Amino acid sequence: MNFGLLGYSLSAVLYLLFALLLLSGWRGRIEGAALLVAVALTALWSVSGAILLNSENLYTIGGYYFFEVVKNLCWFVFLYQLMTPLRRKGSEERKLIQRIPVAVFLLSMFLLLAAFLLSSLSSSYSVDYAVDLQMVGHLGIAIAGLIMVEQLFRNTRMDHRWAVKYLYLGIGASYAYDFFLYADALLFREVSFSLWTARGYISAFVVPMLVISAARNPTTWSTKIFVSRQVVFHSITIFGTGLYLFGMSAAGYYIRAYGGDWGTMIQVVFFFCALVMLLMILFSISLRARLRVFLSKHFFSNKYDYREEWLKLIHTLAGEARGDKIREQAIKAVAAIVESTHGALWIQNEGGDYHCVKSLQMDVQNALVRHDSSMIEFLDKKDWIIHIEEYRRDPDLYDDMMLPGWIDERNDIWLIIPIRHQHKLYGFLMLGQPQSPRQINWEDRDLLKTACQQAASYLVLLEANEALAQAQQFEAFNRLSAFVVHDLKNLIAQLDLVVKNSAKHKNNPEFMEDAIGTVGHAVNKMNRLLKQLRKGRFEPGGERIVDLNEALKEVVVEQSGFSPVPTLESTVQSAKIVADYDRFVSVIGHLVRNAQEATTPEGAVTVKLNKTAGVATIEIVDDGSGMDATFIKNRLFRPFETTKGNAGMGIGVYESREFIRSLGGHIWVESSVNVGTTFTVELPNMMDKT
Repeated sequence: MNFGLLGYSLSAVLYLLFALLLLSGWRGRIEGAALLVAVALTALWSVSGAILLNSENLYTIGGYYFFEVVKNLCWFVFLYQLMTPLRRKGSEERKLIQRIPVAVFLLSMFLLLAAFLLSSLSSSYSVDYAVDLQMVGHLGIAIAGLIMVEQLFRNTRMDHRWAVKYLYLGIGASYAYDFFLYADALLFREVSFSLWTARGYISAFVVPMLVISAARNPTTWSTKIFVSRQVVFHSITIFGTGLYLFGMSAAGYYIRAYGGDWGTMIQVVFFFCALVMLLMILFSISLRARLRVFLSKHFFSNKYDYREEWLKLIHTLAGEARGDKIREQAIKAVAAIVESTHGALWIQNEGGDYHCVKSLQMDVQNALVRHDSSMIEFLDKKDWIIHIEEYRRDPDLYDDMMLPGWIDERNDIWLIIPIRHQHKLYGFLMLGQPQSPRQINWEDRDLLKTACQQAASYLVLLEANEALAQAQQFEAFNRLSAFVVHDLKNLIAQLDLVVKNSAKHKNNPEFMEDAIGTVGHAVNKMNRLLKQLRKGRFEPGGERIVDLNEALKEVVVEQSGFSPVPTLESTVQSAKIVADYDRFVSVIGHLVRNAQEATTPEGAVTVKLNKTAGVATIEIVDDGSGMDATFIKNRLFRPFETTKGNAGMGIGVYESREFIRSLGGHIWVESSVNVGTTFTVELPNMMDKT
């Protein structure tokens, strides 16, 4: 009794959950309403069966048979409603045949009504007749249901049977069991208790079939049910594991019971081998792949859960992989769709041919596919996946395409998938054989091509980043070269001045001493510049404490060979900052030299040093030609912009600003045409020592 009670209780819970699911998705269609009512009444019938097993009396028996009759009526109405669109299009002969189950069902309902009326009489004779009529009535309902299911299946188009085959199978199996139950009862004039208690499990077994059919008919039955493939896969795995363990337990019990003195030892060995075998099965990649294919083929409308596949693809492509690792991730992401573990990625090179840029467990590194080969022309024009086995079996499907000889000779290549970007053939992907043998259809092909197109965007972005990084390296080197050339220009100007004055002052010891010092300074600086060029970056001499008074005095001395001779005016006894001394002197020297070049020999250039509120201020003031506001705003601090024509490079002011900014300072300019210019440099974070 407890076993039967569990069956009816399980049936009640499953049908109740199914009814709630249908109710949440119902949108007012009559088919959905009929299914909902039938499922709800089946849940109530299951509850009445559980109650009857727990307490058998006149009321529980009457309630059980009442709900059974109403349940059967609702299921028949639901099937009849499904027959409506088929009945409208059928011929007169077919319509006549379709009326047969309706007639049988109505006759059976009449017999059940007659049985109820006879049972209300007090004579034993009428009660015996009532029992017989009741069995015949239930038997007739089962026959009418089977005929209706057969007619529905026969009149359903082949392309629509997939959506309703589990409905027909589940309801048909339920009616078939009812036919067996009541045929046995009519034969022996009583209902078999064993068959009746098992009826709850039979009813519960039908629920998954109804759920699958409801999920496949969301528009017709007004409900949309999503069953996760992962949940189904793991549920089937757990269910299968449970059945396996149950079978092994039963076998172990009989081994111990009938094994005699050796029974216990044989049972232990048997259980150990069974457990190892179970672990081997559970960890078999090939078996898991076959199970996924089976579930997708037989239980889902689409072969793939596209939401899950797309999220998995994006997660793999947009993971933490960087640089060349992205190409490997692209192979893995596409290969995972068809359970493949090895492949190779081919991309067009600068010459137009296709070379392997990355391979995964596939040795094709040195192979090359020419751009004028028939395989490339086929991929470009047809945009079709090349299935190697299909190509060898039926080459006419691929027109006149000829695979390169080294590809045709290999047995580890399964698919060749084109990769397109902006409607052009960007490359192709080779995939090896999957974990388990499988056939590919249009759904596989579309998903693989779409995945490759998505991967192409990441691959193109990777190439763009690599090209950008290379361009940035060239840009940095070119900027460094421009700065070095600018410094060399200033050094050449100093040396040129020495050469010009040497003929006049060569016999002056003081001039010769200054000339030798200037040449030595120029040599040291040029060596430092050459070192920077070789390393491709600025190589500072090292930051140290710079006394601004001393640095500005050196700037004035260096530029004293040019006219007008600059002068230094300082109101600060001691002002020190942390900076690269040589770079600082060079930058301020650029500004002073620019002021001299913009001023006539009779003009004046003054370098001023002040300090206010912990900030040192350096001003380079001249009364030269000046600059207009438009040039200052739009061109002054832009590299390679100059007012000196061929005499200047236009990077001195730009370099000065960048260096001052690196020290945390600011630089700005005030100028008027034919009046003069003042460059102001502010340097914070000053160190004072008096």
